[in-house]
This record gives sequence, C-alpha cells and structure tokens, in this order.
Amino acid sequence: MPSSALHVARTGLEAQDARMRVIANNLANVGTTGFKRDRANFATLAYQAARVAGQQSSNQTEYAEGLNLGTGVQIQSTSRIVTQGTLNNTGNALDLALDGDGYFQIEMPGGQMGYTRAGNFTRSADGLLVTSQGYAVQPQITIPEGITSLTISDDGTVSAMVAGDAEPVELGQMTIANFANPGGLRPIAGNYLEETAGSGPALLGVAGEEGRGHVQQGMLEGSNVNVVQELVDMIETQRAYEINSKMISSVDQMLQNANQTL
Repeated sequence: MPSSALHVARTGLEAQDARMRVIANNLANVGTTGFKRDRANFATLAYQAARVAGQQSSNQTEYAEGLNLGTGVQIQSTSRIVTQGTLNNTGNALDLALDGDGYFQIEMPGGQMGYTRAGNFTRSADGLLVTSQGYAVQPQITIPEGITSLTISDDGTVSAMVAGDAEPVELGQMTIANFANPGGLRPIAGNYLEETAGSGPALLGVAGEEGRGHVQQGMLEGSNVNVVQELVDMIETQRAYEINSKMISSVDQMLQNANQTL
C-alpha cells in the first residue's frame, strides 16, 4: 500500500507540473496579438479493481460496493479557449482584427496553409500583403505603389485610392477560414495554427457570412488571457503540488517506521 501511494503522489506532481507549464505559457503570451489561452484537463489513471460490486460475499449475499483503488492522475488534454480578445485601435491601415469567429489564411513556407487571429500585416517589397515574417496572406492581395489611402471593409474587400484616379480601385477580397472544430487546430510557432484531422478541413467564405467574424481595419485583437484568473490558477496548482509533495514525505515516514518495527 505505501509504495502504491508513492506512485499516486508522483503522478500528482507530474500533472501539476504540466498544468503550471500551461499557466506559465498563458502568462508569457499575455501581450501576444490574437493569442488564445490554454486550459489543462485532467483524467484518472486506470483503477485496480480488488473487488467488484455485485460479487458474492457469501452463498446468499453480494457485496453492495466494490473495492477500487486509483493509480493516480494524468494530463488528458489541453483545451484552447477561443473567446474573443479585446480589440485595440492602432490607427494602422494594415492592422486587421476579426470581430467574431474565423481565421486569416497565411501561406507558410513550402506551400502549407497556416491560420491565425493575428492581423498585424504589412506590405512587402513586391507589394504583397504579408505577415511580419513575410508570409503572404491568402488569397494574395497586391497593394500598388502611389496609393493615397487603403480601405478594407468589414467583408474583407480591399480598395485603394491611387493618385490621379477619381474612384477607388478594388484590389481583391480576403476570405476567412472557419472550422467545424476549431479546438482541434494544432498550434505551431509564430502565432499560427494548422489544420488537423480533428479540426476538419478549412471552410472558406466571406467575412460576416455563415458565422464568420467581420474584419475590423486599424485594430488588433489582444490576448484573451486574464492575468487575475491565471494567478488564481497558479496558486491552486502550487498548493496541489505541495500537498502531493507532503504525501510523498508522509509515505516515506510510514515506510521508515515499518522498517524499524520489522
């Protein structure tokens, strides 16, 4: 029994350490544009069934309750909380935010598609609308030289006033990606997500239609990390870790007493 208690407490330490890592990552990204906080989900490990409820206790009776001994806990998954972050006005015409669901499409190196909520875009030397890493927004939009103003409507239509023209020129329209299960997207470096079998394929469409968010020009979406909530979770995790550490110390003392007695 004491040795199994040591194992259970060890799994508790490992699970709380993993949860603290999730919290630390949330706090580290509190200022990251479009970042969505993660939550650690726990699950019990397999139980050891010493006796099953309903098993014969005598020729005429059955046990009303079983005897099941747990073997600990593990991190089952991490859930990305996709609630809307605060929209902050930047005044930059190439800063975009999505007010509602959906993701901007980005062509990654090698042709792979990435998805992001971070709309801090810029203009490349070739005139393309790109991310700060130089990855092109999809579908590609070219911004010509000599424009006097750039307008991006809430449905993603990009228009520009060119010097000498009386009417704005339409440069293209952004499409927004949505997913049947956004929580199934896999986060990768650089504030990007990639499609998985769990997320389903990207469902492309116009901003503002079929549940997709509207494009907001001159704004960026902040992180949805609540610092106060993360600090509360951190204290709770720290206390749980300390309790599991104390359990190991207590079981160790029990083993010492047993050795001395025997």
